[in-house]
Amino acid sequence: MFTIAELSGQTSTVIAAIGVVVGAVLAFAAGKIFGALKQSSLNKRLSLQMEQVKRDAEKIIKTAQIEATAEALKKKEEFTAEINQAKAELREAERRLTKHEDAIDRQNELLGQREKTLQQTENNLKQRSHQLDEREKEIGIIIAQQKNQLLKISAMSAEDAKQLLLKKLEDECEHEMNAIIQRKTEEAQEISEEKSREIISSAIQRYAAEQTCEVTVSTIDIPSDDMKGRIIGREGRNIRSFEKATGVDVIVDDTPGVIVVSSFNPIRREVARQSMEKLIQDGRIHPSRIEELVAQTKKDVVQKVFQIGKEASVEADIRGLNNKILMEIGTLNYRTSYGQNVLRHSIEVAFLAQVMADELGLDGSIARRAGFLHDIGKAMDHEVEGGHPEIGANYLKRFGESSIVLNAVAGHHGDIPADNPYTPLIAAADAISASRPGARRETLERYIKRLEKLEEIAKQFQGVENCYAIQAGREIRVIVNAQNIDDGSATKMARDIANKVEEELTYPGEIKVTLLRELRCVEYAK
Repeated sequence: MFTIAELSGQTSTVIAAIGVVVGAVLAFAAGKIFGALKQSSLNKRLSLQMEQVKRDAEKIIKTAQIEATAEALKKKEEFTAEINQAKAELREAERRLTKHEDAIDRQNELLGQREKTLQQTENNLKQRSHQLDEREKEIGIIIAQQKNQLLKISAMSAEDAKQLLLKKLEDECEHEMNAIIQRKTEEAQEISEEKSREIISSAIQRYAAEQTCEVTVSTIDIPSDDMKGRIIGREGRNIRSFEKATGVDVIVDDTPGVIVVSSFNPIRREVARQSMEKLIQDGRIHPSRIEELVAQTKKDVVQKVFQIGKEASVEADIRGLNNKILMEIGTLNYRTSYGQNVLRHSIEVAFLAQVMADELGLDGSIARRAGFLHDIGKAMDHEVEGGHPEIGANYLKRFGESSIVLNAVAGHHGDIPADNPYTPLIAAADAISASRPGARRETLERYIKRLEKLEEIAKQFQGVENCYAIQAGREIRVIVNAQNIDDGSATKMARDIANKVEEELTYPGEIKVTLLRELRCVEYAK
């Protein structure tokens, strides 16, 4: 028998067990329900996503189908265009071929016609050739008959008739020869003026004036060798001050009684020469006195140079020159070229150019002006780069000189082509003045060697008996044996000698080759 307490305790245990079971069942049921609900929600979401994916896939498929259709249409259109273009090209080629065939057919027709024409012409020529042969035979027979008849009538032999015919031909030839001579004479008269000008120019080139060459002095005499020490000064301060003030080099060596002033600038050299002479005369030689005297001397020399240029322009009768040009012209008085004073050379060229221009019918004043200014570049060629013709032309261009003068100055050595007749005249006058006897210094030994070389060249030719260099080497006279050298050979030999001289000698101007061939016939009347 169970007690109430034990029953109560068991009941509580059962209730508790039942509560646990019920709770477990409820929890399991709730889990099942929650899982079912979650599965249902997930299925619904998956269904929605599947529908969205299907819709996107259908849209992509439709877009791809549309694009594929458009691409197919485009390709079809391109293919159709290509086919049409190919058809058009084929039609054009067919048209050209048809046209070409038509042209060939026409050419064949023309060739056929020409062939017929040529065949007909050939037949005509054969017929005419046959006719000409027959007529030639008939003419031969007629000439023989007439010849026999003439012999009977004139009682002349065939030889006499031949002589008569030759005489007639000779008269006709003589008449034609006279006509040719007359025509050549007329042609010679047409060019006589030009030839006479060449002769005049050649004669002018033989002109030689007196030499008036002034030499620039570069040495200074001193009263005694003690003066050299005073010129040098303490520790060389005087000579350094002098060189700095004048821009020259002063050479004080062991040579007794002289000192040397060296400079490429002729004006500086002249200023230094005069300043040194004044210092020696004054006796007060120190830096301040040197600077004072050099400054004063520069002014004097500049004034003297300008005066020399002005006097030279008056002497050459050149007007309208700028004072700066006159300064450069005066500077040429202190410039020498191969020992020839450039200023006197310029004046000489001016007069020579005027004479030639007057003889040739040109303007003598323009030629004189160009000749006077042709070497102005030599006054500044030690300061400016380039040749003196280019320097002079560029300098004169700044003062508005005419194009004729500028071309003559720039081209008198052949640096640029001549564009007027005055330029070759200036070049010729320049060569005449520079190359005439006595114009430029030359040692006696070199002079004699040049003459001997000239005669030696002429003696190398076979048939030459004697030769003489004359006119200071400007001409060579060659005497040949008349028995061995005829007239034709003489002309060729003179040309060969001139060519040989050109190859082996260097000389200014030109050398005249005169070949003499004399044949003397002596007979005695008894």
